[in-house]
Amino acid sequence: MKFATFSMTDGPHLGLFVDDHQLVDLTAGWPASSQATTPRDVADMAALGADGLAVANDIAKAATTPRLDFKGLALLAPIPRPRRNVFCVGRNYKDHIDEGLRAQGLAPKPLPEAPEFFTKSPAAVVAHGDTVPVHANATQRLDYEVELAVIIGRRGVNIQRSQAMDHVFGYTIANDVTGRDLQRRHGQWFKGKSLDRSCPLGPIVVHHSVVGDSPDLAIRMRINGELRQDSRTSRMIFDIPAIIEQLSLGMALEPGDIIATGTPSGVGYAMEPPRALAVGDRMEAEIDGLGTLANVIAAD
Repeated sequence: MKFATFSMTDGPHLGLFVDDHQLVDLTAGWPASSQATTPRDVADMAALGADGLAVANDIAKAATTPRLDFKGLALLAPIPRPRRNVFCVGRNYKDHIDEGLRAQGLAPKPLPEAPEFFTKSPAAVVAHGDTVPVHANATQRLDYEVELAVIIGRRGVNIQRSQAMDHVFGYTIANDVTGRDLQRRHGQWFKGKSLDRSCPLGPIVVHHSVVGDSPDLAIRMRINGELRQDSRTSRMIFDIPAIIEQLSLGMALEPGDIIATGTPSGVGYAMEPPRALAVGDRMEAEIDGLGTLANVIAAD
């Protein structure tokens, strides 16, 4: 099952793909007789659980349900306005840790013993095709990071590793756009990571049942067509069950929560010489099976 959120005159609508190019409008087709609340985005669908997925399947199978062309839709982020901050994992690929240490002139260090968490504000989230401001008044070192993002589907706290994947609804692509100088200046990551419109998300969400428990997916970033990042999600230091287990310790995860799982090597600040994003640069974040998330850097 694959989902997309798109804009209609009455607000966000949720769609379910019936093939590679067409989807059905679940929001418009949701039966009045259903006891489940009509979903308008992926967070709504995640909260409905198995009952909601069953209704969605029935709508998709009905011969009378109209089909929409995916290319003709005005896409929104799968969760246009997250209920909470986007949870993020830092330094979760060894090659990215290594390049960061080299860029700072530091000696090799032991790998992290636990996931390093930070967050991005809900106001950071934008859709595929939206522009990302250059934020010239705030940063001179804007950078990109392609990441596999996990959408939580079931509430849980103190989740055991063995049960972690039962709480996953699906997967999408995130681009953790970062002001590197802000990140260094403030001594922690929230400010540099949480600029407005600095978290492109989408374009679709693929259900967990399609991707599986241990996704080994090619993950790439191209800037103006140039391949910068090229790795696989299986190279994460902390896999998804470990991330969920650690993040949920003493803190409940809720349906619709978003977890960005870290980025591989190839970021701009670690290049020789470093290369910051500029107005007009096109970022294309790709993950096999999840599509391409494309955004352009725009003037403020």
